[in-house]
Amino acid sequence: MRWSALPPLNTLLPFEATVRHASMTAAARELHVTHGAVSRQIQNLERSLGTSLFERRTRALHPTPQARQLAAVVRDALDQIDAAARQIAPPRAPAGPLTLSCEPTLLMRWLIPRLPDLAAKVPDVAVHLSAGGGPVFFERDDIDLAIRRDDFPFPEEASRTRLFAERIGPVCRSDLAAHLTGAAGVSQVTLLHTGTRPQAWDDWRRITGLRAEPASEQTLEHFYLTLQAATAGVGVAIAPYAVARDDLERGQLVAPFGFVPDGTSYHLLSRPSLEQDGRVRRLTAWLRETTSRLDDDSERG
Repeated sequence: MRWSALPPLNTLLPFEATVRHASMTAAARELHVTHGAVSRQIQNLERSLGTSLFERRTRALHPTPQARQLAAVVRDALDQIDAAARQIAPPRAPAGPLTLSCEPTLLMRWLIPRLPDLAAKVPDVAVHLSAGGGPVFFERDDIDLAIRRDDFPFPEEASRTRLFAERIGPVCRSDLAAHLTGAAGVSQVTLLHTGTRPQAWDDWRRITGLRAEPASEQTLEHFYLTLQAATAGVGVAIAPYAVARDDLERGQLVAPFGFVPDGTSYHLLSRPSLEQDGRVRRLTAWLRETTSRLDDDSERG
């Protein structure tokens, strides 16, 4: 036999994953098999090689130096096989929709109303929408892409595309706007706060330099609730232009002071493995085209 020292090939994938994760449980999860199946394959490999590959301690699994050396070689070989297979195999259309996570208010008030335009312009891209905010975990949350504001660190491995700058400003019903001819008019109205971004009014005051004490204040949990309250005439809300845009166009809300950039921007994040996926490129192009209007329109405020 040409490869007389070659160990059983079916043991190499579980072995490499176990070394990489330093965990049989994590390796089993990645390979979609049981912990016992991974453990048996590791035992078969160790039996074939005649040596132990891991130091088994309490609640910890430590690869030996020899195991790390073998795993590196296995990884290189798998990378070469994968590259050769990609060159030989014809392109395959990815199955299933792309899962896109988006901050809830932006999803409800900006993205969902534009789905008919997405379907018309990019009909071959199916998107499953998921409401979510904050840090992005592609594997844990089983998502492919995420739209997030850059007020926290993004995953280093994620591909990112800037979409639009965040601009904020007070919005209210037109009858309340009559009291807001200047900052002093704020003392006659109720200020609406958002629990998910409690510093929004303070940020706006800091950026604009305007100071005024309101008649009263009220806090609601999400932006979409404060916007609903503003539309109902309860008070004046600080809102990002993107989520208030449609209400402004319909005349349900007005922005008496316009909008100012708060120094943050929204980005589209995607799994590194999807960089060559044509669906992602087409969806990204549509998002960039559509969100470019947000920068243009909000400046006219």
